[in-house]
Amino acid sequence: MVTINDVANAAGVAPSTVSYVISGKRSISPKTRRLVEESIRKLGYHPHAGARALASSKTNVLALVVPLRTDLNVAVVMEFVAAAVTAARAHDQDLLLLTKDEGPAALQRVASSAIADALMVMDVEAADPRVPMLIALDLPVVLIGVPDHPAGLSCVDLDFTAAGSACVAHLADLGHRSVALIGPSPAVYRRGTSYATRFLQGFDETARSRGVRATNRPCAHSYEAVSACVDDLLAADPGLTGLVVHNEAVLPGLLTHLRQRGLRVPQDISVIAVCPDSMAEQHPVTLTSVAIPADEVGAQAVEMTMRRLGGHTTPEIRLLDPRLTRRESTGAPRT
Repeated sequence: MVTINDVANAAGVAPSTVSYVISGKRSISPKTRRLVEESIRKLGYHPHAGARALASSKTNVLALVVPLRTDLNVAVVMEFVAAAVTAARAHDQDLLLLTKDEGPAALQRVASSAIADALMVMDVEAADPRVPMLIALDLPVVLIGVPDHPAGLSCVDLDFTAAGSACVAHLADLGHRSVALIGPSPAVYRRGTSYATRFLQGFDETARSRGVRATNRPCAHSYEAVSACVDDLLAADPGLTGLVVHNEAVLPGLLTHLRQRGLRVPQDISVIAVCPDSMAEQHPVTLTSVAIPADEVGAQAVEMTMRRLGGHTTPEIRLLDPRLTRRESTGAPRT
């Protein structure tokens, strides 16, 4: 392993000079700095993370808090994580993933142990109990999600209210007058998870304004649950012609159950999903969808975090406009 002494010998300087070039603790002449930087590049030297943290009071680590609960779709969550990792590496930052559901305690542990320079927090609730702790922490914080009262915290997310509205408007424009929302699991609504409540708000408000009959059901992540959900919706409203699915985990089971009931998509019932494009395109009937912009949200969260680390203290709330792509699963209702 290349050491700081190797770099110093190659550059013809003292090891302390190499340390000062890396940490910026002292002013070094441009000529000496160039010699050291050239030696670092040639030898492929990487400062030890612990030593670098001691020298600069920075860890070059960003912590991402995402409790992996049973009602989360881990595959979609990992798309956000992958985007954040990629963006962090572009800034020479590492990503620390905290997945245990500990509430405010986990945040306090990260801050007191100084293992990360900043926090990014996912799975945000409308009345999130972590917000008071996040405000009090002496660390930059960015939320992936928007609580009802951000209280000066920076946030980034898809505009889920607009997404719910766009789904209903798309079906209404096609002529549908009775639609239903298959939402996330009951636990997600019980927690008051921000994205779920905001999507439902947009769905309901647009249905009322467009004169569309609408209902909604939460749905657990199982074939049995989605089968019972669809059966209940059709029994309550035999004239139902459009389904909005804000629960990507149930899509395969939903489409299977509709086929077993003899319902063709979209001839008998239209389906629009909120999911990544890759997921919408993998079914025999490709799904009209509002994309979950995991890549963009994850990257923007890191960019906002780096801005906070750079001294930008003005809170930012970025809501990304929904992007609806029409594919094969929606059409005019049967007559």
